[in-house]
Formats: sequence, C-alpha cells, structure tokens
Amino acid sequence: MSINKVTFLESVDASTFEDLKGYTNLGVIVDENTKRDCYPIVKEFLPNHLLIEIESGEENKTLMTCQHIWQELTDAGFDRKAAVLDLGGGVIGDMGGFCASTYKRGIDFWQMPTTLLSQVDASVGGKLGIDFGKLKNHIGVFRVPNNVLIYPKFIQSLPANELRSGFAEVIKHCLIQDAEHWKTVSSKPLSDQDLEAIIPHSINIKDKVVTSDPTEKGLRKILNFGHTIGHAIESYLLDIPGRKLLHGEAIAVGMIAEAWLSTKFTGLSDEELKDIQKYILSVYGKVELLESDLEHLYAYLLQDKKNTGKKLSHSLLTKIGECTYDQFIEWEDIEKSIRYYMSL
Repeated sequence: MSINKVTFLESVDASTFEDLKGYTNLGVIVDENTKRDCYPIVKEFLPNHLLIEIESGEENKTLMTCQHIWQELTDAGFDRKAAVLDLGGGVIGDMGGFCASTYKRGIDFWQMPTTLLSQVDASVGGKLGIDFGKLKNHIGVFRVPNNVLIYPKFIQSLPANELRSGFAEVIKHCLIQDAEHWKTVSSKPLSDQDLEAIIPHSINIKDKVVTSDPTEKGLRKILNFGHTIGHAIESYLLDIPGRKLLHGEAIAVGMIAEAWLSTKFTGLSDEELKDIQKYILSVYGKVELLESDLEHLYAYLLQDKKNTGKKLSHSLLTKIGECTYDQFIEWEDIEKSIRYYMSL
C-alpha cells in the first residue's frame, strides 16, 4: 500500500479543497510567480485562508525565509489543528512542508506542485528541508504530506528552462527503473514530449520506490542517481554570477558523469553510456566547467547526505533501467568522471 496520497486533477473546483475546510486555519504559501500564474486559478475555491508570499529561487530556501513563514503563522494565531497548502515548485514544497512539520511540533500540510520538477519528483515522498549555507537540503525531515494535488495544466505557464529542468527527473526515473520507457522518451526531443502524460509514469516510479523505503535506508537511494555530483555542481555555482544552474541542469551533468562511473564500477556498457550522454546533451547542451572548479566540488561532495564518514557514496547504473546504491567511490575517480564530462 502506498504511503503517498496523490490526487490527479483534470480541473480545479470547490470539491478539490473540500477536505481543507475542516482545519481551524489555512495558510497558502506562494512566491511571486505562483501568485501571478497559479493562485488565481485556485483562489475562489479555497476556504478562508492566509496568503504567505516568499521570494522564488533556491537562494531563498533558507532559515531566514522559514522565520518569515513561522512568524506569519504565529501572528495569525495558527494552532495545531491548522494546515498549510504549498502552492509552488520544489523550493516551496520542500520549505513549506518543513515549516509545517516543525511549527508547534507539526501541523498538516498539502502539496500542490506547480512545476514539472515538483510534479514528477519533489512533491512526492516526504523529503522536506532547507539549504544551510550553500549545502543543499542540509537541514530537514522526512514527513509525507496529507495530500498531493497534481494539476498538470499548471506547467503550461512555465518558461522553457523550467520545463527542461523538470525533465531531468523524468530521464532519471527511466534510467533507474524503466528501460522501455527510456527508449520511448529518448526517441524524441523535449519539444515533442507529451509531458502531461509523462507525469503519472514518473510519480508511479517514485511512489513505488519511496513506499518500499520511506526514510532512505536502502532502495530509495537509487533516486539519487546523478544527484551526488549534480548537487555539488548546483551548490557550488549557486551564487557565482552568470553561472547559476537550475536543479535539473545540474543533475543532467551529474547523470552523464555518474553514468561514466557506472561503466567503471557497476557494469553499464560503453554503448549505453553513449546513448545516455547523446540524449542528455541534445536536451541540455554542455555546461562549461573550469579546471579551477574541481577543487571546490570536492568540499561539497564531502557533505553529501549519503556518505559514510569521508567515503563518497553514489547510486550507479548496472544497466539502463536498473540502479544500485552504496557505491563508495574515491575522489580521484569522481574527478575523472567530471573531466570526462568536460572533454565531451
């Protein structure tokens, strides 16, 4: 039985939010983008609520923003029978859920993801948290939302780079769990993908993995394929002018580098590596990494949450459609994998 409650919506009306009427208070968290593009679609159907606006962007996924959210809830007199609705992408979902889970030791929260990234990945599974300094999701908890409302038409308002970012998680889900779907997805460019039809497929893969391992003791680690190196790159470049990457753009780099590692350590064939990198590069192009970046990336890799001591843990492919985890790789080999990407 799934631990995640996910509701797919063909439309939004009063019945969508019927169960939210039972709470003493309701907070709706938005940023400037979802306030403009998504909130007007749901506003008239929501019960009486407090609108809490934050600034968009990974750089605002901080304790300071949490303080703002907690203060708003406190000033409005929210008790433990109140709830929060996170109306936004991965940043709002991660941080809004974290704030709800820690406010008065925990109140209910609902996710209504508005980006492709959050619909196919971030909103499902109960990983919540904030960045600490430049360390991504360094402070957080596991807690499954009371409901995840998936309204695919929200993604129609997204700019092209946000759609592309979310598509990286679609690619990842295929590579770790579904070789046949990989063939389908990789046979056409992003512009030809039926993204609204793809969303349930990705959610089903993540739901199955998370339900079997809610707190990432084992199998759930395969969902981190591409993320060990990808997160390090994303975090390092976050506040360097002109070099910031969206999450999926960094994960695309990580998937190629970790696919290369997979050929060295877990049996992925060179032919499969070529297929993976050819398609990913066709969607994302090449990110320029500098020789001087390498020494900085090691420091971020040492903080990865999957590590044991200073052993750098990866989830790697045994073949397309299958993934293993707890692969401890030395920095020298990780550096080679990044250099391999740089050479393409």
